[in-house]
Amino acid sequence: MTISIVVPFHNEAANIAKLHERLCAVLDAGAESWELVCVNDGSRDDTLARLVALAERDSRVRVIDLSRNFGKEAALTAGLDHARGEAVIPLDADLQDPPEVIPELIAKWREGFEVVNAVRESREGDGPMKRLTAHGFYRVMNRMSHVDIPPDTGDFRLISRPALDALKRLPERRRFMKGLFAWVGFRTATITYRRAPRHAGATTWNYWKLWNLALEGITSFSSVPLRLASYLGFAVSIFAFIYAIVTIFDKLVYGNPVKGYPSLLVAVLFLGGVQLLALGVIGEYLGRLYEESKQRPIYLVRAIWEKSDITKS
Repeated sequence: MTISIVVPFHNEAANIAKLHERLCAVLDAGAESWELVCVNDGSRDDTLARLVALAERDSRVRVIDLSRNFGKEAALTAGLDHARGEAVIPLDADLQDPPEVIPELIAKWREGFEVVNAVRESREGDGPMKRLTAHGFYRVMNRMSHVDIPPDTGDFRLISRPALDALKRLPERRRFMKGLFAWVGFRTATITYRRAPRHAGATTWNYWKLWNLALEGITSFSSVPLRLASYLGFAVSIFAFIYAIVTIFDKLVYGNPVKGYPSLLVAVLFLGGVQLLALGVIGEYLGRLYEESKQRPIYLVRAIWEKSDITKS
């Protein structure tokens, strides 16, 4: 097998037929053999049934059915673990990442590059706020992290077998795949493309989930928040010390009365907020350590479907 296309699915039944049609149109025109690894991540619609029917019609399609919804990062990990190709291309099921770009990825790989990133030069399916927050996240992340994560680059890329084997050695349970892709390194090239709107359905990625994903990325690849909490505590202590000196000076020299309850209440609430903020930052990192220490598997496979075959796990 030359090329493995890995696609996580969560309630994407309406996109399955069109995705397969466009992949066939693109990849059948090339010289490489290919497979489509579909990961059903706990879909509640008829995504699984349609994927199984597709696997029965096309022997190049395999369906990995997870035991429940583990999240996109875990589903993508499952697909990468089951891919058999010399090169692997993760792809979103909503067709925002156009399959027609795949030949460009393969061409760069044939030139000798081991990782080929697909960078979005436009995001036609996203609103202004989504574009602004995505743009800001990558810039802030790269300033805070020691790993340079390519800006405006999602999961859509080509990963050669050596790079994939290195990626599979990383043991994290809570995974930020964009950072892990960048961490492994290898000889990398870049192509650009225009990101299209969703073909069908509505995204489940609301701003709360995106915020949590951003926190996951920051806490996975940066200890800067811990340092910021320390710096903030130090700054507040200096401010409190200076304020105490000024208050004592006013009392001794001018006889001004000591500030009363309002100023005291403000100071207590401010210091309490700073302490809770620092504890929250520490808690994020402590939570990661707790999750990693349990050593639970990243995902569980319920069944694997191939043409005329069902393998229970």
